[in-house]
Amino acid sequence: MTRFSPFEDTLWYATAPAAPETFALEGTIKADVCIVGAGYAGLTTALELAKAGVSVAVIEAQEIGFGGSGRNAGHCTPTFTHYTPDDLRRVLGAPWAERLIHRQTRANDRVGQMIRDYGIDCEWDQSGYVQGALNPGHLKTLQAKTDQYNAVGAKTRMLDAAEVQQVTGSPRFLGGWFHEEAGAVNALAYARGLGRAVMSEGGRILTRSPVTGCERIGTGWRVSTERGAVLADKVIFTTGAYTVAGWPKLEETFKIMRVFVAATQPLSPETRAEVLPRNTTMHDGRGDIYVYKYDGAGRIVASMFPMGRRGRDIAYTKQVMSDRLTWLHPQIRETLRWEYLWFGELDMQRRTIPRLYDLAPGVVAMTGLSGRGVPTGSMLGGILSEWALGLPPQDLGLKIEPLKSQPFYMSFAPQAHLRMYRLRDNITAKRQGAPLPPHA
Repeated sequence: MTRFSPFEDTLWYATAPAAPETFALEGTIKADVCIVGAGYAGLTTALELAKAGVSVAVIEAQEIGFGGSGRNAGHCTPTFTHYTPDDLRRVLGAPWAERLIHRQTRANDRVGQMIRDYGIDCEWDQSGYVQGALNPGHLKTLQAKTDQYNAVGAKTRMLDAAEVQQVTGSPRFLGGWFHEEAGAVNALAYARGLGRAVMSEGGRILTRSPVTGCERIGTGWRVSTERGAVLADKVIFTTGAYTVAGWPKLEETFKIMRVFVAATQPLSPETRAEVLPRNTTMHDGRGDIYVYKYDGAGRIVASMFPMGRRGRDIAYTKQVMSDRLTWLHPQIRETLRWEYLWFGELDMQRRTIPRLYDLAPGVVAMTGLSGRGVPTGSMLGGILSEWALGLPPQDLGLKIEPLKSQPFYMSFAPQAHLRMYRLRDNITAKRQGAPLPPHA
């Protein structure tokens, strides 16, 4: 699987509790539902089905959480990154927008409940999320965000400059948006915990078993691997950006975009008392994002997108990460050492909304999470399990669509947008007399 970034480089691989014992698929087994992909979406789907008494088998090419579920930065903020609720209403229309808004904004209820019900040891901390405003123009946007999310039942509020500094420790922000229901996890620990939960409910997880094909057999389906097969009535593909074979052209429904995450050494108690003292997740508010939080051991875990030298030149990349963090928090006096730096792949689509594809009678696929992370992957299990349990398509939380390839321009459009966001923010800051962060 050389196409994908090394999994063992991640902080989560080094610190998560051990994975549950699983085995490769050998021979032929039967299940009511076969799920391809052991990430958040596949595992939460399997968990719901197993709890409902459905025989379920999850097939994974590598190991539990190998894809985005084990590589993401661990943020769990139940929002939409590129769309406001009003945007979604224009894009999706009724009733689909309201259904998705409800599922996404209540996703952390679901995450927290699963963690509690199954005793998942994953550093779950629901201490909130702050998106800062580095120039006056950002404040109006954040106020609109507050109004729209609160109108659908989320618990958010605006912070003034003094409150942002009190919550985050940074003196740089003119104000900010606080989402008190947001949280954070050890990404791989959460995935492995979901795997244990599935197995505790009687679900089967077969790892190191790449799917080689899916063919119609009578009224059901045969999902084949190198050394075995699952005979199932229904099949769900949840492989996202890590899709390889399995169904013709499924990998054409998205374009790969990379992201990187880095983690420092555990910071001193003195620094932790002044930097993110309330353990919130912090977004610096720029379109070319810099998002950071602590892990359970007191490391700063920060993420950005590659751009130019950033992401290619590792020494330079770490310098950018340090310079941005110390600019935001000038009280940091210790030398930052970025002891972990890893990459992940995102399944980007023109519309950054999860897509549910009708592949054949009894077969669907989910791709296009577009970096939506923990809450979205977790809430999708509810939608996919309802499909498998026979809920009519018109009543599902997502509209079922025919398979559609992404246009060629999506190979470069997301990066172009990031550069546009950076330029826009820089121009706005200069016009409004706001300081620019280093390497802006």
